[in-house]
Amino acid sequence: MRLITLFAPLLLWGCSHQVQEYQQQTPVFHLPDYFNGSLQAYGVVKNWQGKQSVRFEAQLCGQWQGEQGTLFELFHFSDGRVEQRIWQLAVDKTGQVTGSAADVTGQATGQQAGNTLYWEYVLQIPDDGDVIEVKVEDWLYLVTPKQLINQSTLYKFGLPVGEIILSIQQQDPKANCSALEQQLKELRAG
Repeated sequence: MRLITLFAPLLLWGCSHQVQEYQQQTPVFHLPDYFNGSLQAYGVVKNWQGKQSVRFEAQLCGQWQGEQGTLFELFHFSDGRVEQRIWQLAVDKTGQVTGSAADVTGQATGQQAGNTLYWEYVLQIPDDGDVIEVKVEDWLYLVTPKQLINQSTLYKFGLPVGEIILSIQQQDPKANCSALEQQLKELRAG
């Protein structure tokens, strides 16, 4: 048993993967192309034991000026909660991605390669009048030009505490985001 405990970190390290491993995968994922206009998402949140704790639907809408964009997100959870997030995003010529949002501590950073985007950030989650910060490791895989799978692992003190799995479908890449933007403003004014 002692040997397993000693070598477990090495076994886990050997299983990790890097975003560059997906460089040859298609279709090529380009953040401003995919997260442009309206999108619809469906997902589940799993607890640290791997059990589904809540489901959600989300409306998303992105607008871009070159490689700088805003992504509006509105989540409706099966337990009745409604949450929103507004991302300010940027992508450079090498596929490096950065982002910020009101409930993200510091800056989100990541890299695109082939059909994949990996990025990580610290998310502030409301909890009974308090806030818990968790590290999020996000893997986004473009399956078809209009279908994306997103798998997020949440960590606290370096240990996995939850997982989010969602499917995002691009609806109308030419859609105007003003209606969703207005909904989010009303929620914040609340």
